[in-house]
Amino acid sequence: MSVTNLRPNMDHWAGRVDLAAAFRWTVRLDMHEGVANHFSLAVNEDGTQFLMNPNQMHFDRIRASDLLLLDANDTETMEMPGAPDPTAWGLHGSIHRHCPHARCVMHVHSIFATVLASLADSTLPPIDQNTATFYNRYVVDEEFGGLAFESEGERCASMLGDPKKQVMIMGNHGVLVIGRDVADAFNRLYYFERAAETYIRALQTGQTLRVLSDEIAEKTAKELEDYPDQAEAHLREIKAILDSESSTYAS
Repeated sequence: MSVTNLRPNMDHWAGRVDLAAAFRWTVRLDMHEGVANHFSLAVNEDGTQFLMNPNQMHFDRIRASDLLLLDANDTETMEMPGAPDPTAWGLHGSIHRHCPHARCVMHVHSIFATVLASLADSTLPPIDQNTATFYNRYVVDEEFGGLAFESEGERCASMLGDPKKQVMIMGNHGVLVIGRDVADAFNRLYYFERAAETYIRALQTGQTLRVLSDEIAEKTAKELEDYPDQAEAHLREIKAILDSESSTYAS
């Protein structure tokens, strides 16, 4: 029997392994939510074919071979056996259909990002290095319209046309980040949650915030964008830890 038959879904294997590692580590950080939330990774040039987690599988069990391979332009996707979660399809399918620069898309309801998204003013002021990372690099969606079925997904995708805006603070909902690959997107997701936590905890003190100037915030954000190989190293170390624990993520 061939290796392919022993281990199905071998196509795009490196991307599958990276995405599976990100699912597992999201659980480690307690940024998952039951069997909800979803990550996807484009695998063709125009971004319309993508990997995504199976419907209602806990992040802590997802293996590289479990990931679905979907086509954003396939109108019969939701009719097929093993169809994806309808809100995941509505959101990620729309983004991969309209935003080719969004190679990897990650959406969670992590606690601090969701608290930020629940404030009347969901902007994130640059009060430290992590918050400055996102200076002028996010959009705030203030038009929450219920679960992200296809029409809601299309609306969200329309807000991500500017490649510089790599985070969507989804008002009354959660957060969505995009990236050039799994490492880039996951590193951004991790640091956004840390940034949101810093801001929320600073607000809880009731003290006046020390907000960076626009000039310094932009300078810091640009320096961090140009910082060499941090995202790649972050994911590499996550996989090394999982491998040392004999995790099944890469199977």
